[in-house]
Amino acid sequence: MIKRLFALAVLAVGLLGAGQTMGQSMACPNWNNPTVFGQHYLNAGFLPDPYVRNITAGGRVDLRNCQPYLGPGYVVTRPDFRLQYQGRSPTGRLTVALESRSNVDTILVVNAPDGSWHYNDDYRGLDSAIVFRNPMSGQYDIWAGSYYRSSNNPARLIITEYNY
Repeated sequence: MIKRLFALAVLAVGLLGAGQTMGQSMACPNWNNPTVFGQHYLNAGFLPDPYVRNITAGGRVDLRNCQPYLGPGYVVTRPDFRLQYQGRSPTGRLTVALESRSNVDTILVVNAPDGSWHYNDDYRGLDSAIVFRNPMSGQYDIWAGSYYRSSNNPARLIITEYNY
């Protein structure tokens, strides 16, 4: 009986520790989650260029607690938007940009088709952008965040193959 109680106690402690680790990783950006604002398919050379989508930026997930550490800022766990991009860019670049509509300091996080993570804060003023040179075809998961913890900040997501 004592062995059984001891075994249950060890199991409970192990599960508690696993739950804490699982909770931390689940509270970070996860490209496996469904998106908040949907997805769109674009072929290289798309028109009209730029593609623009109204979204909201910000969140309550502190990127400082996530691995890999990308930079400071707050996002939600789900991607805000998913871009399915195909082909070879005629300009050799693909830019994902985020413009605040409420004077919020935005940050941008993108998980590229090869699984690499990209981060930007303050590309142009307080707005963010990430430029992919010779962009790959595939899925780009995009998080529209804010430098300071805040939510529901109106913003525009801009995707272009031209200079931004």
